Amino acid sequence: MYTFHSRVRYSEIGTDRMLTIPSIINYFQDCSTFHSEDLGVGIDYLADTHKVWMLTHWKVVIEDKVKLGQNIQVGTWAYDFDKLFGYRNFIINDENGRRCVSADSKWILFDIDKGRPARITEEDIKMYGKSQGIDLGDTNKKLFIPEGYCEGKPFPVSHYHLDTNGHVNNSRYIQMAMEFVDSDREIQEFLVDYKKQAVLGDIIQPYIHEDIQNENCTIALVSDNGETVHSIMQFKYRKK
Repeated sequence: MYTFHSRVRYSEIGTDRMLTIPSIINYFQDCSTFHSEDLGVGIDYLADTHKVWMLTHWKVVIEDKVKLGQNIQVGTWAYDFDKLFGYRNFIINDENGRRCVSADSKWILFDIDKGRPARITEEDIKMYGKSQGIDLGDTNKKLFIPEGYCEGKPFPVSHYHLDTNGHVNNSRYIQMAMEFVDSDREIQEFLVDYKKQAVLGDIIQPYIHEDIQNENCTIALVSDNGETVHSIMQFKYRKK
């Protein structure tokens, strides 16, 4: 497992003084980036080989809140590979080693020049290695836009949404969606499906569906003409 230590900053919390969901994702992204950089297969290596690891799916389970000033350990490891996909777990532990957040993720290696997925080689697998995965239940559940959704106000993709690939950053999609989630409810877990990357100037149209019976909210971020789905997220509320 690759780990780094941190302390929760004021810039990473919400009005409740707890680590926000986008900040959780940022910690996980940072951890996997540090892991690749320290292995010598980071951003520069990928740029030289004209490839990029693209995240396709998250499942994140929040077992306990993480508060302002808390010392934490963030960790990640690869647990499986197939021809096209790599699978990573992530954790955030408190200073006593108690698990606060767990996550599963699915990645695809993409060939930029060919505009299609690249085959994962034995060398790729050997570089990252494989460790025992965490059982988080159904982590690859496909998300769909529910019937009966309502539309939120559309908005443009701005420069601050973008990452080094020129696409909307993974955490930014979640930050966009959080605007439409019930802020009075605590989120217990959430799933994210990334469909097609949004870029600068795209207009994002949110579709929102509250499932009161099952205590969850599904947010789809689509193009303004409704033809392209960029991401679908489902947030499960903790029972009152």
